Amino acid sequence: MARTVLNQADIARALTRISHEILESNRGPDKLVILGIPTRGVVLAQRIAETIQRIEPTATDVRVGSLDVTMYRDDLAHTRTRTPSRTHVPGSIDGATVVLVDDVLYSGRTIRAALDALGDHGRPTIVRLAVLVDRGHRELPIRADFVGKNLPSSTEERINLHLLEVDGDEFVSIDGGSDGGSDGGSDAGVDAGVDGGADGEDAR
Repeated sequence: MARTVLNQADIARALTRISHEILESNRGPDKLVILGIPTRGVVLAQRIAETIQRIEPTATDVRVGSLDVTMYRDDLAHTRTRTPSRTHVPGSIDGATVVLVDDVLYSGRTIRAALDALGDHGRPTIVRLAVLVDRGHRELPIRADFVGKNLPSSTEERINLHLLEVDGDEFVSIDGGSDGGSDGGSDAGVDAGVDGGADGEDAR
């Protein structure tokens, strides 16, 4: 049985905190570019950008876009064919502070692909990573700079993440594992509510 760990209000608070942390880390909104990884990462990036503009009303130059990583993944030969999503990088990222945004961080392979994809668009001064959920089990030396919720889990458990704009409801829940929950987990443990998991992290 699924156990809810974040409801809609919790998610809103987590994104507000992440937005404040981004501003503090960057010493303001200057030269910020926020890029979401499709699908739900794009929604989260848009919300973070809107929150930053509410916190800093003068932050009119905060740019937000999307970065598809499909063709940069290292598991293309081992998984079903994926349909690439739209990439939209708003202007030059040379010399910018780029914040990559994803929904669930797991093995780290999606983020490795995102860094490769980003390199084809320019050379930012700094690249940061913001995620709503970090569930652990990294396979690569990658960590998030801004985390909404650290959620320790077993590899048999599934993280279900829904957002209103995509799913019509909003929550983060966990099920499966040794407590006799449901199925083991799509895409290395991220619910198919997240594009078979590739959206939120790591199809691996």
